[in-house]
Amino acid sequence: MFKEALIQTRDYYPTRIEKEPRLIYRSEDPVVWGNSDDGPLNTDQLNNHENNGYTSIDSLIEGDDLTSAQNELQRLMSEPSLADDERVIREPKSNQVRSVFDVHKLSDFFSELIREERIAGVARQLLGSDVYLHQSRVNYKPGFGGKSFYWHSDFETWHAEDGMPRMRAVSLSISLTDNYEYNGSLMIMPGSHTTFVSCVGATPEDNYHQSLQAQKVGTPDETSLRCLADKHGIDQLTGKAGSGLWFDSNCMHGSGGNITPYPRSNLFLVFNSVENELDEPFGADKPRPEFLGARTWDIVK
Repeated sequence: MFKEALIQTRDYYPTRIEKEPRLIYRSEDPVVWGNSDDGPLNTDQLNNHENNGYTSIDSLIEGDDLTSAQNELQRLMSEPSLADDERVIREPKSNQVRSVFDVHKLSDFFSELIREERIAGVARQLLGSDVYLHQSRVNYKPGFGGKSFYWHSDFETWHAEDGMPRMRAVSLSISLTDNYEYNGSLMIMPGSHTTFVSCVGATPEDNYHQSLQAQKVGTPDETSLRCLADKHGIDQLTGKAGSGLWFDSNCMHGSGGNITPYPRSNLFLVFNSVENELDEPFGADKPRPEFLGARTWDIVK
């Protein structure tokens, strides 16, 4: 589906406009749109997701599915035909692969996996509508040098640079390696999804070339981060390979570098509601490429 005539809608979450950062309370957008009758998550899980902004699932994939996912990760990381593809993001100094985008189009296995009820069904339940993939990727944080991902809200970038109007999107991270406290596992400020941090600094042209390697524009100021951390605390999410983590589009999250011998890799999927279709970017001159923010999409069924 493609929205040919983009008409700017009301900006509920202005960012990269003001000279000073602001904290904007999330008052208009529900966190959970469905109920326990609408999908795999039970009432307690939905309530916890509403309060904390995230839901952990042990052994979301296992057995042959996990092995196939791990094999696909390695294949995509070393696929010769993708060597010069824009969808492959490399570390600026080492040239090691950091991320590969559009994996649901590059892998038949991943394309089928995301359509299963344990995945697409949860996305529909949380968002209360049909869904499509806004973005997909595999992240690879190798041992002895995997770089950090600084604190950020994904929605801030999707809003400013992709034109996502509202917070009716959810992410799923599936661990393809064991996540320990010490190998760069994800950190989330539970409850931070209720507050939007309006960032300062205009978006440079084609900012994604730099931000996918090391994000600078669109990152929160230290005072706002301290405020959120003091109020909500910080949870570090660990788990075995195959575990899943659903988290709200506005969760403040990040991860440290990895100097251990143990890599930390994951499959990352972003589901957006079909009722939250992209508009013009709210904080950039033009949208990012299709592999970062889909404007042509199919409903995931």
